[in-house]
Amino acid sequence: MNNIGDHVLYKNNQLIALNKPSGIGVQSDTSGDKALIDLAEIYTNSKLHLIHRIDRPTSGVVLFAKGKGAVAAMNEQIRSGKIKKTYLAIVGVAPKESEGELIHFLRKNGQTNRTEFSDREKPKMKKAILRYKLLGSSERYHLLEIDLLTGRHHQIRAQLGAIGSPVRGDEKYGFKRANKDRSIQLHAWKMVFHHPVSKEEVSLQADPPDQPVWKAFEELTK
Repeated sequence: MNNIGDHVLYKNNQLIALNKPSGIGVQSDTSGDKALIDLAEIYTNSKLHLIHRIDRPTSGVVLFAKGKGAVAAMNEQIRSGKIKKTYLAIVGVAPKESEGELIHFLRKNGQTNRTEFSDREKPKMKKAILRYKLLGSSERYHLLEIDLLTGRHHQIRAQLGAIGSPVRGDEKYGFKRANKDRSIQLHAWKMVFHHPVSKEEVSLQADPPDQPVWKAFEELTK
């Protein structure tokens, strides 16, 4: 990851948001690699608290809080469903309908780090809901806009895989081959929330990665 300052989307005394590149973890893991939170703490010279997560192969908006008061306020917005998250996904097979709502029941398998899905409720499974819309298509791929209504482990990846439209590069959920850099074309594009002190609405948008597959849809992601 180059100069972390180039990835900062938003900052003030309470919060900082960054556009995370794919391939870097949000938090430390067994790889021993520097995580996004480590780099952000060096940049801000302060202890940071994670508000939410996105997967290592995913890119886009990640929000951190600088104090316990901000953490509590933002966690309450998450619990009450007041934070809106919009993602972009590039898939090889378009859903049958150009827009719709997906409802599944999901369960994380800790041994495989994979999320299992069902169309009907089963023990220990949690309801997962998202809405999607087809924004456009290239010769080989299709761009989906996704509004995440619940926050489950690998939710978008599992649900798109469940309908036969896995995210490009996501072998774990059914795409035919992995990307060479192990990324997947899933991007946390927009986030809307209220500032924990001023209560003003904050709207963030992160540009997708500078890669040819994303560039093909550049006009649709501005």
